[in-house]
Amino acid sequence: MTLAARFAHNLVVARKRAGISQEELSFRAALHRTHIGLLERAARVPRIDTLVKLAGALGVRPEDLLDGIAWKPGDFSPGGFEEETP
Repeated sequence: MTLAARFAHNLVVARKRAGISQEELSFRAALHRTHIGLLERAARVPRIDTLVKLAGALGVRPEDLLDGIAWKPGDFSPGGFEEETP
């Protein structure tokens, strides 16, 4: 699963748990509703300020939206994102 896909999954789950629509989330987070759709379709990844806005609007911690996302540093080659294991 890509970074964008994992974030999208976490965002959709959190929004549905909150029982709100994409439009309501966009209003609460002061973001355009199409931006919410792009994030939920994994077409974009959020900037840090957007992450904080979304978490606040959903009543969750920012790290909840990053669940399962980890960075693995590389030794002699560049690092990369990987799915975090519990």
